[in-house]
Amino acid sequence: MSASSLHRLTSSPDRSSPDRFTRALSPEHRGSLLALAHEVNFPVGARLFNQGGHTGHFWVIRSGSVGMDVHVPGRQAAVVETVGPGELVGWSWLFRPYTWHFGAEAMTPVRTDEFDAAAVRTLMDADPALASEMWQWVGQVLAHRLVSAQIRILDLYAPHGSGSSI
Repeated sequence: MSASSLHRLTSSPDRSSPDRFTRALSPEHRGSLLALAHEVNFPVGARLFNQGGHTGHFWVIRSGSVGMDVHVPGRQAAVVETVGPGELVGWSWLFRPYTWHFGAEAMTPVRTDEFDAAAVRTLMDADPALASEMWQWVGQVLAHRLVSAQIRILDLYAPHGSGSSI
């Protein structure tokens, strides 16, 4: 891993969040994972993936922001969370049948590190310690995203005053 690769992933504005790549994985395991990455950029409005589609890749954001959304029949997709630098875009690649549970769209110009999901799963199979860190990281992200989605959907669609104090 180059010094610039390490710098770009350790210079995140909020390194305290356990959802961030830099906090979730040890330097050794970040390096192993980054060896599989390549840079991919998305313009504003580009769809990274659609809910229900096949998961072949996932991303860690270098710069910019991505809106995570859910399909709402008869309406425009509802953005349930916006993620930014150092954060994971996509967790469905880790769970069979490897289909997206959310959609994702670039809200700003976005620079990412893109990972081939099958290659990362193979790396995880070969390194149980890496697999453990990855499962913990993705589990934290998953839990956070599901709570965010629930809150956002209640904000959008529940009758006024009927929300809970989650």
